[in-house]
Amino acid sequence: MDTAAATATGEAGARTPAAADGRTGRGPGRLGVRAAALRGPRLDPCWTAAVLFALFATLSVQRYRTMGTISWDLGIFEQVVRSYAHLQAPVADLKGPGANILGDHFSPVLALLAPLYRLLPSPVTLLVAQAALFALSAVPVTRCAARLLGRRAGLAVGAAYGLSWGVQRAVDFDFHEIAFALPMIAFSLEAVIGRRWTAAVCWAAPLILVKEDLGVTAAAIGVIVLIRARRAVPAAVTLVFLGLAATALTLAVIIPAFNGTGSYDYWTKLSGDGGPAPLIPVDTAVRTLLWILLPTTGLLALRSPLLLAAVPTIGWRFVSHDDHYWGTDWHYSAVLMPVVFLALVDALPRFRTSVRPWLRSYATHLPAAALAAALALTTTLPLARLTEADTYRTDPSVAQAEALLGRIPDGATVEADVRPISRLTGRTTVYWIGDTRGIAPDYVAVQLRDGRTTPQALADAGHRHPGAVYVPDGEAGGLTLLKRATKD
Repeated sequence: MDTAAATATGEAGARTPAAADGRTGRGPGRLGVRAAALRGPRLDPCWTAAVLFALFATLSVQRYRTMGTISWDLGIFEQVVRSYAHLQAPVADLKGPGANILGDHFSPVLALLAPLYRLLPSPVTLLVAQAALFALSAVPVTRCAARLLGRRAGLAVGAAYGLSWGVQRAVDFDFHEIAFALPMIAFSLEAVIGRRWTAAVCWAAPLILVKEDLGVTAAAIGVIVLIRARRAVPAAVTLVFLGLAATALTLAVIIPAFNGTGSYDYWTKLSGDGGPAPLIPVDTAVRTLLWILLPTTGLLALRSPLLLAAVPTIGWRFVSHDDHYWGTDWHYSAVLMPVVFLALVDALPRFRTSVRPWLRSYATHLPAAALAAALALTTTLPLARLTEADTYRTDPSVAQAEALLGRIPDGATVEADVRPISRLTGRTTVYWIGDTRGIAPDYVAVQLRDGRTTPQALADAGHRHPGAVYVPDGEAGGLTLLKRATKD
């Protein structure tokens, strides 16, 4: 090599590091490499969860800001978490003065939110935590789908799961303890598909601390492990007995011990409270099952044993005599969504190699179809409100109502209906209207709707609390506030 060539080579070599970090414009550069890493397939589940978290949190928080809470549940759970945060028994006075929530539903998992609530004492903390848990459950669904079906199909399945009607209904219905169940079930079934039996059992076992009926779901996952392993896996056998025993123990011993009546209140929803036992209409059952399986999985989830994990929840809902459990409203179907989507992921690889061309084509295009169905249905589901200007607009009546409720001093006792509850449970003792059980509260805060007036609210308060006298203390934002008069 001559001197000129060597010099040129040396100069080119000297320029190479500069080009690598972007100073000469040659090569991707450090920022380009980092950007490429962020777009890598390994982070797809995280990005999916991040987008879903933003959607879920925005919907929940905006509903709270506009005082659009639709039930007393957010108030109940704030009372419970607030008690845990102050190292007290989980009392929910909205269920009755001094009522221990463990006598209603067995959900000690809520104590995990106590440190966060102690730092940020607000019902918004619960809503954001729920949004995070729901979004987290999309990680194993997306990851498992991508591993078995490819990146694009994995993203489609993950997005379809996050936008599924069951998850959206749960996000929209304030806060519930089942938020913890979704990631547990999703991570557990992902481990089953990956034949990681110990991990599957470890993720499923804590379900017994989420809600009393989910012990049976944990046992069902243990059975799925045994079916898939085709041998006696000791951990799975233990999970089956643990799940069934935990449910029996909580229903027969723990809940009655904390319940003032010494029983489990929800038995009446199964027994019909001694009256005629209405059975779920066949058309309602079929319609609900189709909603669970058709737009989500194109019915292919039926070909996976993972679907057994949905049987306990569907079973108690259909056996119940309460028609609220039969349909697709509220939050009751949320725990079924990770089951059916991972059952789909489990079944699809077999259909993609079917000898029937139409079945191969169906399986190949189903992830995209499931996403298309989820997007189409979203136009009539809660997340559609994020495209409406009114969702981000706070009516002046909200500020007026909050100012009115601000007159109530911290630590006071208040009897309230739905709308005022979430603004009061963090700093006062709140009872459900008509269920103070002899306690005459310091204040009564109720909505004025359907032609209701403050004089009528005063008369009703007098009937509920004949030994107390209430006087008007203000009216604003569709609410009226009554104050108990002090005796001279």
